[in-house]
Amino acid sequence: MAKKYVYFFGDGKADGNESMKNLLGGKGANLAEMAGHKALRLPVPPGFTITTEVCTYYYQNKRTYPAGLKADVEKSIKRVASLMKKEFGGLANPLLVSVRSGARKSMPGMMETVLNVGLTEKTIPGLIKQTGNERFVYDAYRRLIMMYSDVVMEKAAGIEPESDEMGIRKQLEKIMSQIKKEKGAKSDTDLSASDLKTLCAAFKKKIKEVLKKDFPDDPMEQLWGGISAVFLSWNGKRAISYRRIENIPDEWGTAVTVQTMVFGNMGDDSATGVAFTRNPGNGENKFYGEYLINAQGEDVVAGIRTPAPVNEYSKSEHNKVLLSLEKGMPQIYKELFDIRNRLEKHYRDMLDIEFTIEKGRLFMLQCRVGKRNGPAAIRMAVDMVKEKLAKKEEAVLRVTPAQLDELLHPIIDPKAELSVKPLAKGLPAGPGGANGMIVFTANDAVDWAKAGKKVILVREETNPEDVEGMRAAQAILTARGGMTSHAALVARGWGKCCIVGCGTLHVDASAKTVKAGDVTLKEGDWLTLNGTKGNVYAGQLKMVDATEENKMLSEFLKLCDGIRRLKIRANADTPADAQKARSFGAEGIGLFRTEHMFYGKGAEQPLFLLRKMIISKNLDERKKALAELFPFAKADIKGTLEAMEGLPVTIRMIDPPLHEFVPRDENQQKELAQSLNINIDEFKKRADALHESNPMMGHRGVRLGITYPEITEMQIRAILEASAELIKAGKKVEPEIMIPVVATVKELENQLVIFKKIYNEVLAKYNLKKMPVMYGTMIEIPRAALTAGEIAKVAEFFSFGTNDLTQMGFGFSRDDMGGFLPEYLKQGVLADDPFQTIDQEGIGQLIKMGIERGRKTRPNLKVGICGEHGGEPRSVEFCHTAGMNYVSCSPFRVPIARLAAAQAVLKGTAKKSSKKK
Repeated sequence: MAKKYVYFFGDGKADGNESMKNLLGGKGANLAEMAGHKALRLPVPPGFTITTEVCTYYYQNKRTYPAGLKADVEKSIKRVASLMKKEFGGLANPLLVSVRSGARKSMPGMMETVLNVGLTEKTIPGLIKQTGNERFVYDAYRRLIMMYSDVVMEKAAGIEPESDEMGIRKQLEKIMSQIKKEKGAKSDTDLSASDLKTLCAAFKKKIKEVLKKDFPDDPMEQLWGGISAVFLSWNGKRAISYRRIENIPDEWGTAVTVQTMVFGNMGDDSATGVAFTRNPGNGENKFYGEYLINAQGEDVVAGIRTPAPVNEYSKSEHNKVLLSLEKGMPQIYKELFDIRNRLEKHYRDMLDIEFTIEKGRLFMLQCRVGKRNGPAAIRMAVDMVKEKLAKKEEAVLRVTPAQLDELLHPIIDPKAELSVKPLAKGLPAGPGGANGMIVFTANDAVDWAKAGKKVILVREETNPEDVEGMRAAQAILTARGGMTSHAALVARGWGKCCIVGCGTLHVDASAKTVKAGDVTLKEGDWLTLNGTKGNVYAGQLKMVDATEENKMLSEFLKLCDGIRRLKIRANADTPADAQKARSFGAEGIGLFRTEHMFYGKGAEQPLFLLRKMIISKNLDERKKALAELFPFAKADIKGTLEAMEGLPVTIRMIDPPLHEFVPRDENQQKELAQSLNINIDEFKKRADALHESNPMMGHRGVRLGITYPEITEMQIRAILEASAELIKAGKKVEPEIMIPVVATVKELENQLVIFKKIYNEVLAKYNLKKMPVMYGTMIEIPRAALTAGEIAKVAEFFSFGTNDLTQMGFGFSRDDMGGFLPEYLKQGVLADDPFQTIDQEGIGQLIKMGIERGRKTRPNLKVGICGEHGGEPRSVEFCHTAGMNYVSCSPFRVPIARLAAAQAVLKGTAKKSSKKK
């Protein structure tokens, strides 16, 4: 049998159905379902869909069509015409059709549409005779000319106008505006049939002048021009950009649906509209939508006229004085409302529907699963489970991690954001929105915040010493840096709005100015940031709280928890962070970095003592400084263990290169030298000795513990004594001691001797028989993954440090990859930034190998990850399939990880089911 490329729908029958989205696209599949399913059989104008396989063939075969397609299309158009008792291209009773796109996943507005195809100088008289409405016919004709010249004759032909204003559509709109001005017409509907006839002639003349071709007056030429234009629009700039954002594969292609035109612009008993079976803005179970009297579908979305509400519920400030469909056409509204109920019951989800009313008769033009914002998505998921309209597994799969993220951060008021243009654009490093006054130093950020001012810290780039200012600021903006830069990592960990790598900004901290193009802003000026999109706006835009649905969020996450298998921990460095993590549902701390007690609030004294220890030259000096530092370390660890009572806390030994902690400030250097009874020259000599050419691979982590065992001793004693005191107080604690930067089992064995010694001393000191403590390592060096079988002889748990494992596995420096990584992604050398999502082909194989080899030695080996990837959905799915016990991420990403872990289970089940079939 010849391959079927064309699928018919209409008159209560359809060749396809809703399950055939891959072949018919979303639009074609849903039209077939509405028209042909025995439970629906809605009033759908008949038509046919050309499959996505034709799109693939078209691009693979030099923009030609498969054999037999032309005959199939001609046969189908005749079948449609026969059903409608019309003739395509007929002089007496002409059939007009629309030509629309339809990918398997909705891409609203990204591809092209042509309406009123089949209307020509020869068919116009017959249509006028049939409708008795000359004005309507010429209005339809001018719309066809505008659309066709823009979509087919310019865009599809690859003609690039010199500017937007020089595009054919803009030029035709200018002609129309001029005629409206001459005739004193406020709206398009005020133009008479004669005016529109003049307009059509003027349009054709301008098209010939600009595009050097006549507007086609043959119905079949119009039809094939429209079909080709839709296929070509699959690779248009808008469509390609949208696919990149939404991760839609290029090879999917689009279908083309050709459908009988019904007209909402035939007078005051005609209309067109768009509605949602529930409110897409807040998720309420209320029918919501807009419509326009005497209009075609494009008018509703074009914003030329203000649409009226479909019912009283849909009224807003903009349309409250307009007559609703519910009041103006009550019978039609009742029919539409009934269809709304039937569709939602049938599809068991919120739908976006398009309808047209032609001379008092309702037609359904489209339905698809409706797009919704985060709060609405959560509410609908929870409500539909309660209403038994959806199973909990379906509800969980309907909410995207990005939608859930919206509920965790304040956002810019969407209406306010639409009214302004961005001043600059950077990388969206920390989600949500924020506004504040510009400051250029961390100290100013702290001081201004203490004075009650909202500030945004603007820097060329940040460093660890800026951390207090970063914490005090509402948001952070940097001209340099990538998604794994210091600013990005810290901001994401805090759930703070942040934009990095905003290359068009020129930051002059000394002059306290920042320039973007020819706009210069100074200290104290207001900025607003959209950290989710990476947009920077001048001025103070209104913010709105996106967390009003917290009760719904809690209910939704319980649905997720009932499905997922992975435990979700958080990376937290202070008792306050731990408490925050617990409030978001964290089931432990997967990474407590001991060095972070030296940053932020109350860090001055411990930081001073740490610096004193670092600059110490001999064992006595070092031990004295460590003894002074001990109570601070113990208190910090104790506070975090107490906050996470009953849950595991993985505590990493001090890791960063020592030189990072050496003060740059001259006064601080003098104070430190004085405390050690040395002069400033000696201080600088010692500080210089700490300098390393490649510090990220230098004297850090376990290497510090081996060369300076007293550093390990102090930390382990702090952990174990803090745990012992809490146990004696009747509290349950689960500390896990993690040794970082391990490359060989010998390093772990070396530190284990110290651990056992201190462990026994603490048991004796507190009169305890045993303590629940685990000893393990971070796998962040490729050699450690390869020799995991040996390492597991000593380590009771592995935590994969995917940031450094990725860095060492790729040989990329996170701090220096900004010069080439964007080009790698643009050219497709890499599909994704490996620091954003786990590289499953390479780094992922190291991880799997490490798990397999480790568990071969120790079957009950506990495994997790604690890098930036722990809260990234695709990485969480990988961790699930790799058989990990937990993932750890920033506290603010915990809810997202809970969702992603549940979706990983459901996707895995779906894949197994698909393989069985």
